[in-house]
Amino acid sequence: QVRLVEPGGGLVQAGGSLRLPCAASGRYPMGWLRQAPGKDRELVTAISWRGDTTYYGDSVKGRFTISRDNANNTVYLQMNSLKPEDTAVYYCAARGDTYSISRAYTERYHYASWGQGTQVTVSS
Repeated sequence: QVRLVEPGGGLVQAGGSLRLPCAASGRYPMGWLRQAPGKDRELVTAISWRGDTTYYGDSVKGRFTISRDNANNTVYLQMNSLKPEDTAVYYCAARGDTYSISRAYTERYHYASWGQGTQVTVSS
């Protein structure tokens, strides 16, 4: 069973930065998704098992960076130049089934395991 723990989150001013860690019980292709009030959950970034392929949604491209520390089974989401519209609950997700080691999985349905979610609030 895949276990994911996200201890980060918090309140930050617009233009600020925040880093979210996600500790996994193993090594998997990973993604970060977010859900704002009244909106669907959207995938914002993903990284391959090997760490050599990444994907970014248009809304975060150039501002967010996903990375991984494979020695510690931890994935990070570095968020810079934050905007009020980035306010959401952020979830890390893992694809624990079959996968290609250099593929970043870019659809919500690719992931079957989820963290508990962490609130990120960006004030204007």
